[in-house]
Amino acid sequence: MQFGIFTVGDLTANPTTGHTPTEHERITAMVAIAQKAEEVGLDVFAAGEHHNPPFVPSSPTTLLGYIAAKTERIILSTATTLITTNDPVKIAEDFAMLQHLSGGRVDLMLGRGNTGPVYPWFGQDLRQGIPLALENYALLRRLWREDVVDWEGQFRTPLRGFQSTPRPLDGVPPFVWHASIRSPEIAEQAAFYGDGFFANNIFWPKEHYLKLISLYRARFEHYGHGGADQAIVGLGGQVFMRTSSQDAVDEFRPYFDNAPVYGHGPSLEDFTEQTPLTVGSPQQIIDRYAGMRDYFGDYQRQLFLMDHAGLPLKTVLEQLDILGGEVVPVLRRELAANRPAHVPPAPTHDSLRADAETSRLAASVARP
Repeated sequence: MQFGIFTVGDLTANPTTGHTPTEHERITAMVAIAQKAEEVGLDVFAAGEHHNPPFVPSSPTTLLGYIAAKTERIILSTATTLITTNDPVKIAEDFAMLQHLSGGRVDLMLGRGNTGPVYPWFGQDLRQGIPLALENYALLRRLWREDVVDWEGQFRTPLRGFQSTPRPLDGVPPFVWHASIRSPEIAEQAAFYGDGFFANNIFWPKEHYLKLISLYRARFEHYGHGGADQAIVGLGGQVFMRTSSQDAVDEFRPYFDNAPVYGHGPSLEDFTEQTPLTVGSPQQIIDRYAGMRDYFGDYQRQLFLMDHAGLPLKTVLEQLDILGGEVVPVLRRELAANRPAHVPPAPTHDSLRADAETSRLAASVARP
């Protein structure tokens, strides 16, 4: 089971001070947060991709490459890489380069994003979002797995004798998570290829996400990748913690009430009841997230959104101390208890390399 954090890189005013960080302050804060995540023992740091204000991470591979040089162990991922508006050739090149620079500590989460205007900015049509996601990923897989690619599709110029460089580290492409909060076609795509499926369940009731996860698990088994309970599932989450639950509520309330991401809609109490956002003591966080397995089944990755809504860096780092020191160690134990032996862990570069070597040896033995 992997635990980590993800950032959307929003520039939001702190409602208690009125200060809005500069882009430079926010970018350097994300680096500090990633370093802190490793320090407190988390497994994953993921950065989103956005090309519109009030967000700053327009080039996540640049950010993650810099963080790779500042860290030693933590897995670096995205949340999300826009498979619809990025050229799959560039994705193949960028993430293979990041693999080499990080020593294999990289995977990526592919999605369509939630900002419609980004499509024409990059020469694409919003109405073609699903076909773009399907076609671009089919090409991306081939670019990582075939040395020379001949290809022709609907949305980009053909390729003739093309080789993407650098090649994936050790001949092993980065592991891919397909992220969706509403599209069964993406759950189907993840299942077809035997990839991971990430449900960022931060805004809607868990019943909504269960439909997609259940579809993904069933189709994963249908395509012969293993049992439904062996499918690779990741979940999002949101927490804010203090020793006293009332202190946590009192401190977080102005951030919740004023953050544009919440839309000035439901009250904090209603939102925490209806979604996985949990504001309270460390034990309340443990109880809420340990219960996710009862609903979604055994899963492989849990990421938390911790640095949004104008929270100052000092507060975020304090939250990470609590998460890494008090919450995650208990969740690791509780979610490992009674976990069936046949349920796989989250894939890593080392495990994928070992699987590839096993497959090569089996193929060589099978040859006459």
